[in-house]
Amino acid sequence: MAALSLYLLLSWVFLFSLFRTGFAEVLCHEDESSALMEFKRRINTTVGRQCSNPKVHSWSLDGSGDCCSWGGVECDEVTGRVIALDLSSSCPSGTMSPNTTLFRLIHLESLNLAFNSFGFSPIPYGFSNLSRLQYLNLSALDFYGEIPHDISQLSELISLDLSYNKYDSLHLPNMGDFVHNLTRLKKLDLSYVNLPSPLPPILANFSSLTLLRLSFCGLNGEFPVSIFQLPNLEVLDVVSNSNLSGFFPKSHWGSPLKYLYLDSTSFSGEIPISIGNLSLLNELTAWSCHVSGSLPSSMGNLSHLTKLSLDSNNLQGQIPVSFANLTQLSMLSLSSNNLSGDTLEWVVNLTKLNYLDISDNRLSGGLPSSFENLKQLLTLRLSHNELHGDIPSTLWNLKDLEYLDMDSLNLNGTLDANGLFKLKNLEVLQLSHNNISFAKTFINATSSKLASLHLDSCNLTEFPQFIDYLSELVVLELQHNKIRGAIPRWMWNNSKESLYHVDLSDNLLTSFENNLTNLPWPNLRYLDISSNLLETILPIPPPLVEVYNNSNNFLFGEIPTSICEVSSLGMLDLSNNSLNGKIPPCLGSIDPLILLNLARNKFHGMIPRIYPNNCALEMIDLRENQLKGIVPRSLGNCRMLEYLNLGDNQINDTFPFWLSKLAYLKVIVLQANKFHGPIEGHLSQLNFSNLHILDLSNNSFNGKLPSKLLQSCHAMKVINDQDKLAYMSVYSIITIPTKFTDEFDMTYAMTLMNKGAKRKYEKISTILMVIDLSCNKFEGFIPKLIGDLKSLRMLNLSHNFLTSSIPPSLANLTVLESLDLSLNNLVGKIPQQLASLTFLEVFNVSHNQLLGPIPRGTQFDTFGSNSFAMNEGLCGSPLPNKCTNVDNAQPPPSFFKVDHEEESLFDLDWKIMLPSAGVGFLVGVVLGNLIIEKKSRWFLYSSKRMAKGWNR
Repeated sequence: MAALSLYLLLSWVFLFSLFRTGFAEVLCHEDESSALMEFKRRINTTVGRQCSNPKVHSWSLDGSGDCCSWGGVECDEVTGRVIALDLSSSCPSGTMSPNTTLFRLIHLESLNLAFNSFGFSPIPYGFSNLSRLQYLNLSALDFYGEIPHDISQLSELISLDLSYNKYDSLHLPNMGDFVHNLTRLKKLDLSYVNLPSPLPPILANFSSLTLLRLSFCGLNGEFPVSIFQLPNLEVLDVVSNSNLSGFFPKSHWGSPLKYLYLDSTSFSGEIPISIGNLSLLNELTAWSCHVSGSLPSSMGNLSHLTKLSLDSNNLQGQIPVSFANLTQLSMLSLSSNNLSGDTLEWVVNLTKLNYLDISDNRLSGGLPSSFENLKQLLTLRLSHNELHGDIPSTLWNLKDLEYLDMDSLNLNGTLDANGLFKLKNLEVLQLSHNNISFAKTFINATSSKLASLHLDSCNLTEFPQFIDYLSELVVLELQHNKIRGAIPRWMWNNSKESLYHVDLSDNLLTSFENNLTNLPWPNLRYLDISSNLLETILPIPPPLVEVYNNSNNFLFGEIPTSICEVSSLGMLDLSNNSLNGKIPPCLGSIDPLILLNLARNKFHGMIPRIYPNNCALEMIDLRENQLKGIVPRSLGNCRMLEYLNLGDNQINDTFPFWLSKLAYLKVIVLQANKFHGPIEGHLSQLNFSNLHILDLSNNSFNGKLPSKLLQSCHAMKVINDQDKLAYMSVYSIITIPTKFTDEFDMTYAMTLMNKGAKRKYEKISTILMVIDLSCNKFEGFIPKLIGDLKSLRMLNLSHNFLTSSIPPSLANLTVLESLDLSLNNLVGKIPQQLASLTFLEVFNVSHNQLLGPIPRGTQFDTFGSNSFAMNEGLCGSPLPNKCTNVDNAQPPPSFFKVDHEEESLFDLDWKIMLPSAGVGFLVGVVLGNLIIEKKSRWFLYSSKRMAKGWNR
């Protein structure tokens, strides 16, 4: 018994000693607390709204000085060594030096410094000291430069995150060498790191990998398909690597895959049937790729799918009815494909949807009345399909709906506005390009959040009455309708304070009610009332307006100087009216003004001379007025100027060679004025390096052709972006309260002599390169250096006094479509080399003194006799005189003798030659004036005069 008691006593003492040992306080080591304190002294911390309690503020050697109790520090319970340091979002700043004392914490297993700022310093070398690291997070730290290679020596790493440093600031030249030793990785995130080399195939050997994020890395080459087959991979993200190609594997997918993001890559090919085997897949996004083929019905097996986005691809065929099985979907986006089918009944099973976008396809049939089943729907986009019929009244039962887009369908019928007011949360309504009207019924409106209303091109003949009840309206678009008469006052009763954007263009409006001229919207930023029947003096826009378009009306009278009090004005278009008087000098002094279009009015007097040093103008169009005097030199202060059109006025000046200082200048049009004198003699050093269009026609310039000017046109020497459709424009963006942004381009417009006739361009392609020096008094030879301007599409030197021969170097203009050398005194043969110009649609050398055979082959076989008329020495098809021994024929003496005092061929009436059919690229451009083309995520629309949109 005594022995038992002694045994129990000893056991109790032993257990008590173990208890005391297990709970004994373990303090951190002095060398590590010292290293941490020195790190704190070398950085700054700022207490603020985003960082109210930086973790390092708790670090102090006062008291016990135990670093294991400091914020963000974790120690081993047994050894007291610091094994984890988490300073994420703790607001340290400054630079992280190569000898940072953090590298003394050699027992660290986890280091997290994410979401701080280290002053755009490079990642320091020395991480290899921390050989026990398993978790390293250096994301969002403003680091730059090359990632130090010693990180690749951390063979114990399980998680490495270097993502979201400034875009393209971190780079890793050879990813394969870097990851070679990191075979234990489970998570690798290099998003926003510049990875210029293809993905290394070695990644397919990382069998432990569960997460691989490589978005925005500039990847190229082909994505290794074997990565899809990693046995533990759950997250794969290669978003926004536009040069990364790849395809879906047809079999052997990694079955654990839950999140797959391929957006904005060059992945192509079909979606395989085997995708249905990804039973755990939660999100699949591959928008803006090159995916083709049909959607496999096996996708209906993806029962866990909550997000599916495949918009902007090349998908076709019907949407499988098996999609009705995807009952967990909250987001479905299949827009901008070529999908077809005549039923949407499968949609109504997806009761958890809050976002549905199937716009821009070829879906047909009517709208299902059972849409009302989608009780959680916030966004519904059906626009640009072949759907038709009435809008079902059950749509108004979607009480949570915020965004409804049914643009460009074949909807018709009369809507009761009371249905709209049932949608208490609706903020955006797009019904443009339909054939609808609104019933004249009693409106029982209580409240509405409707902020953006788009009813353009709906064949409306009057203003919808329900607009009067919208107190939060920000955007109103009613353009391209048939609304007649005066703009009523009730239009701004309740929304006068909230409206920021109003577009009433292309209607039949005649005035504002009560002839209002001071417009009533105090917060308005954008106003377009162009292309109506407004016959009044110029209405002055509200004081905060940034874009004001009142072109294509019947405005009369002078521009009042009070318009200059609109101090935010950035774009002003009053073209195509009957405004007269002088142009207010103060217009040039409005600081933010970037576009001024007063073309086709009756302005007279001088061009205003006041353009201050901060002039922001990018576009000036004063053509077709009655302006006199000279071109003011103060325009040289407008250093951002791209487009200057002073054509068809009465300006009497020499060539404004100081325009050469405007480095961005792309278009100079001085045609049909009284410009005179030589150009070449005034020029020394010139730089018209960005010039695309030079039109000096119909003036009285003389002397030699301006070789130095032409030689400085460097943009014309390079053939670029021939397959890219883009237009010269002024870009502007207006930020409006709440969720809306107004983003648009105002494209340039002009008239050019093209292919023998005047043509008016609504838009000017960025590849259109033109030189027109016709109808002047230039003399001498055609410079050979014109052959260096390889991107020229039109060259017109007609109606001058040019002598000598046609230089064979013109054959270097391989994209030339129109060449007019008529009505000169050119001699010699037509170079046979010109037959190589396969784009040439119009060729005119008539009324010269040329001789010899006409070149044969390619385009020359399509030109009519008018192209060669009045050249007595020319022979061969299409002329009636056959060629004989041309080499021995002697030209008449007058061929080489030009007497400018005698009556010349220039006294002949100028005949417009109708071109024959050809293969020219820039053809069929329609009459028009300055247009607005707003880039929009809501809708795209183009018309005869305006192309407008709105961007949310």
